[in-house]
Amino acid sequence: MEIAVAVRPFGRFLAAHILPSCFSPGADGVFLVQGRFFSKRPIGVPRRRFASSCARAAVAPAKDETGVSDFRRLSTAAGPLQSGSDRPFERILVQGFSAVKPLVIERVESENELLTVLVVEKEEEEMKRVVLTVAEEGKETAVEKEAWRLLNDAVVSYCGSPVGTVAANVPAVEALNYDQVFIRDFVASAIAFLLKGETEIVRNFLLYTLQLQSWEKTVDCYSPGQGLMPASFKVRSVPMDGRKDEVEEILDPDFGESAIGRVAPVDSGLWWIILLRAYGKITGDYTLQERVDVQTGIRLILNLCLSDGFDMFPTLLVADGSCMIDRRMGIHGHPLEIQALFYCALRCSREMIASDDGSRSLLLAVNKRLTALSFHIREYYWVDMKKINEIYRYKTEEYSQGATNKFNIYPEQIPSWLVDWIPEKGGYLIGNLQPAHMDFRFFSLGNLWAITSSLTTPRQAEEILNLMENKWEDFVGNMPLKICYPALEYEEWHIITGSDPKNTPWSYHNGGSWPTLLWQFTLACIKMGRPELARKAVSVAEKRLSNDQWPEYYDTLTARFIGKQSRLYQTWTIAGFLASKLLLENPEMASIFTFEEDMELLEGCACSLTNHPRAKCSRRVPKVQVLV
Repeated sequence: MEIAVAVRPFGRFLAAHILPSCFSPGADGVFLVQGRFFSKRPIGVPRRRFASSCARAAVAPAKDETGVSDFRRLSTAAGPLQSGSDRPFERILVQGFSAVKPLVIERVESENELLTVLVVEKEEEEMKRVVLTVAEEGKETAVEKEAWRLLNDAVVSYCGSPVGTVAANVPAVEALNYDQVFIRDFVASAIAFLLKGETEIVRNFLLYTLQLQSWEKTVDCYSPGQGLMPASFKVRSVPMDGRKDEVEEILDPDFGESAIGRVAPVDSGLWWIILLRAYGKITGDYTLQERVDVQTGIRLILNLCLSDGFDMFPTLLVADGSCMIDRRMGIHGHPLEIQALFYCALRCSREMIASDDGSRSLLLAVNKRLTALSFHIREYYWVDMKKINEIYRYKTEEYSQGATNKFNIYPEQIPSWLVDWIPEKGGYLIGNLQPAHMDFRFFSLGNLWAITSSLTTPRQAEEILNLMENKWEDFVGNMPLKICYPALEYEEWHIITGSDPKNTPWSYHNGGSWPTLLWQFTLACIKMGRPELARKAVSVAEKRLSNDQWPEYYDTLTARFIGKQSRLYQTWTIAGFLASKLLLENPEMASIFTFEEDMELLEGCACSLTNHPRAKCSRRVPKVQVLV
């Protein structure tokens, strides 16, 4: 007799964590087959009452002989069973979840008993639905229930299939572009859906946005580079050709030609790659990233980011307004946010690109860029009390390969606020670095993603969280999380923002507080073994978000006021809160979105000058300083 068994890995994971009671897998032969729970029921005990208290799925890391988890080697189905075997169903291998090990069944029913259970499929299915519903209702708070309702209400459909969520869902207010699906905004929604086990919308989003990648959009007759992903798209109904009374749906993308400032989004393609990897790791559906069109999309994005130019640095050179801060805020050049997302996207791509003769040169370029970028950020963007003292004593106008002040930074650039603000213990990555310019502002998204992707050293990651804990009132206050600190004020605000009336001091991008950053803060805290910090921040947010109608951002130094132009029922505010709650309930899932140190990558030297007869590598920093 041959029996095929399929088990959805994420379903098993949810069952193991939300059912109110558990039974030892070996004690009563409990096992999970095709979403139904089976067990030997004691005589006289009603089936419904017994089944609701004795289901458990065994979940643990699957590791190879070296102790390293490898989800790609797990298969999807059990092999054929030998007739007459004393131990049928002995091993079931499940594909696609890094925290799943082969499920070992110690004891099973006899064939007649199993057939008896299968006959009552309808009753068992109803039982499982009731048990799961009761368990979920017992765990979800009223705020969470409201958040899920609002998130589902924000879903956008295209030709009958869900493809994303609108930026904000407030029917009584002029939509502007808040009725569109933004790539960067949807990532928070996608993480919440994936952690909830709802994967269809994420798959559709990845494939449909990939189709938009090839659209040719122009700004005043000029077309951007091939491989650019749109900032957003909208589902529109247009009349069909030759049919007056019939309409069809189309996806209309915006590559920046309609945006404020007409700036193309640099981060959209990076977010798309990061989400693609997360989808594969959670669902086990690696066929998606192996498709020819998806592989082509990854390579087009990488080619656009890795193309040669005039820049001497491994960081990406971008314009103001090309990321989450989509207005003029003085971040043109090499902003940390883009570099951290770039580094993370490169590491994701290195895992997903099919290894063949055509990809060899691309993978080599990715590895070289990763090595150079990690060194550059760790060495030149990092500041703490020790580094600030070094900058304070910098000599300028140094012309040589061995110059200490490589970017000709003038000590007078150290701002007065930093002198008293920086603690003795703790540090962070500055916002930007260019010749004769260091932007000492703290940008939360860049620092958090640097921790998540291991762009920082472990020591630097720990010190960033120490700084945020020490300066809790500055970063969290009455609502997490400050997008940057401090705000630009007075003449500096006039000059750098162009007197932007929306980015006034301590508002919007200029020191406002954005609840959507909560899920990224949670990821960083869990990775560093500090979940209590994330719980504290989530608790602060949960007390206000629902009562304040889920605003986009908050104003003032301590986030006491709802943003003066803040949209209510902002989707990524809702999704960021839900994703944070789900991650804290299942912290092992955080490893799906994070990276650990790759020592082999970091120990390399990307500049290829080691054996050069006339030039020497300028990377003279001891390894321990860059790696520890």
